[in-house]
Amino acid sequence: MPQATFLRILKLKAIPYMFISRIIVILTLLATTSISAQEYDMLIKNGHLIDAKNSIDKLMDVAIKDGKVAEVASNIPSKSAKTLIDAKGLYVVPGIIDIHSHNFFGTEQDAYLSNSFEAVPPDAFSFRSGVTTLVDVGGSGWRNFKTFKAQTIDNSKTRVLSFLNVVGSGMKGGAIEQNVNDMDAKLTAMVAKQYPEYIVGVKLAHYEGFDWTPAERAVEAGNIADVPVMIDFGGSEPELSLEKLFMEILRPGDIFTHTYAHVNGRTPLVDEKGKVEDFAWKAQKRGIVFDVGHGGGSFLFAQAVPAMQQGFRPNTISTDLHTGSMNSGMKDIVNVMSKFLNMGMSVQEVVQATTWIPAQTIKRKELGNLSVGTVADITLLNLRNGDFGFIDTEGKRMNGDKKLECELTLRNGEVVYDLNGLAASAWDER
Repeated sequence: MPQATFLRILKLKAIPYMFISRIIVILTLLATTSISAQEYDMLIKNGHLIDAKNSIDKLMDVAIKDGKVAEVASNIPSKSAKTLIDAKGLYVVPGIIDIHSHNFFGTEQDAYLSNSFEAVPPDAFSFRSGVTTLVDVGGSGWRNFKTFKAQTIDNSKTRVLSFLNVVGSGMKGGAIEQNVNDMDAKLTAMVAKQYPEYIVGVKLAHYEGFDWTPAERAVEAGNIADVPVMIDFGGSEPELSLEKLFMEILRPGDIFTHTYAHVNGRTPLVDEKGKVEDFAWKAQKRGIVFDVGHGGGSFLFAQAVPAMQQGFRPNTISTDLHTGSMNSGMKDIVNVMSKFLNMGMSVQEVVQATTWIPAQTIKRKELGNLSVGTVADITLLNLRNGDFGFIDTEGKRMNGDKKLECELTLRNGEVVYDLNGLAASAWDER
C-alpha cells in the first residue's frame, strides 16, 4: 500500500500523529529487514567444504551473490538467500580444473585433435563431472589458435584455456607433429603473449625423433612468454633420457603428463622390479609437476599401484579427455579421482589435485578456491561406498569401495548441472 494512502487511513481513524510517525518507522524497518533477509542469490548449506588455498576442511556454508562468492561461514541463515541448496552429506569444493583435455573439435579430415573429430565439445562433457575449467593441451598452435578461440572458447559456457602447441599447426598427428621446422619458439610465445587470458602454457607431444630440439624450443617459448611447459614424452628409438628431461631440460613448474604410462620409447617411472626410479623422486622434489593425463593409452595400474604404495603421488589429476578415452577406462575426472581414492589418497588430496594445485600450476590463482569475491564456480560431490570396479588403459580391473559422483555444478553462480534436483523446487510447490 502506498505510504500516502496509509497515512490517510490512519488520520481517518483519529490516531495521533506521534504514533503515526512511529508506525511508519517500524514498517520501514520491517520492509528493510525483509529485503535484506534475501541479500544472497543462493546459499549452499550443511556441506563439507574443502578449500585448500584457505585451509578449510569442515562443515561450512557458502553464499553467492551476482556470480561471486559473497560469504563463507559456519551458519548463514537459510532465509538470507533466494535459493537454498541443502548439501548435507556432500563435499562442497571449488569448480574442478581438468588440466589436460582436448577440445578443439571440428570437421577437418585427418587432423586428429586439431579442429577434427576426436576432440570433444567442452559443455557436453564438463559440467556433468563437476568440471568448470578445461585446459586444451596442444590442440592449436600459433597458426590456428584464432580459429580455436572463435570456434570453441568463445562459444562455451565452460571456461576453456589453452596450452599452445609448439608445432604451429597444432596436434594434427602423424608427420605434421614431427616437423621441427614448424616448431617456432618466438611465434609460439608471441601468440601466447597476445592472448594471456586464454593461453596458459606451451605443449609438446608425440615427437618421435632422437633429438632434444623440440623440447628445447618448447621451453624457450615458455621462457619468453613466462608460462609453464607440458610435455607428452616418448617414442624415440633409442630412448631419450627421462632423467635428463627432468633434471636438465624442463624447469621447476613444468609439467610431465602421462605419469603412470608404460609406452614404447619411454622409460616407465616404475621399473621391472616395481620400484619407482630414483630420478623421479628427485625431479618431483625439484619442482617438476607430475600429471596423471589418464587418456586412452596412458594409465596402467601396474605403474600406478606400486608408485602409490611407495608414496609417489601425482601433483595434478587430469583426464586427457578425447573420444578415445571417455568411453573406455578413463570415463571422466571423478572416475579418475576415485581410482586414486582407492589407491590411498584422501578426498582432500584428490580435491586439491584437481583444484588449487592445477590453478597454481597454470598461474591462475583466482581459480581453484572459494575465497570471498572469487567467481562462484562450485562443485558438489557425493562420496559413495560400495563395491566398484575401475579399469585401466589395458583393460585391467581394480576393485574399490569408494567412488565420487558429481551431484551439482555451478558456473558463475548459476546451476549448470543438477543430478538430483538439489537446487530445484518441487513441481507441485505453490
